Amino acid sequence: MSRPIPLEDLVRLRRVRDRIDREYRQPLDVPALAAGVALSAGHLSRLFRRAYGESPYSYLMTRRVERAMSLLRGGGMSVTEVCFEVGSSSLGTFSTRFTELVGMPPSVYRERAGRDPDGLPTCVVRHVTRPVRNREAPGAADGLRFNP
Repeated sequence: MSRPIPLEDLVRLRRVRDRIDREYRQPLDVPALAAGVALSAGHLSRLFRRAYGESPYSYLMTRRVERAMSLLRGGGMSVTEVCFEVGSSSLGTFSTRFTELVGMPPSVYRERAGRDPDGLPTCVVRHVTRPVRNREAPGAADGLRFNP
């Protein structure tokens, strides 16, 4: 059984999460995040994974995908525009991560999101369409895909 994370480290981790949530569009990396809370990159990564179940990079990419989903549902932007708008610098990496979390490529998501019925409360849309962390997207392993 692992020992509890000290309160001062939990405060640091929360600051890192808050920074990622606030600055997800910026070119953030683990060494810069760690320097901001006076930890080494390795120690931050270990603590973050222990506290939140995923690496800081994975959390950042999840934030970017969540924002991308919202932009794609809104229409009017191409997948490439959305990719760069949310802070990703590589369309390939963005598309791969989006597919892992959502269960379909961003282009397919954009097409299907345009067919969703109007009038659904935003909270319902967010809950139903939220990305799933840690490669747990439904059917991701067996080729099945979500069909709205």
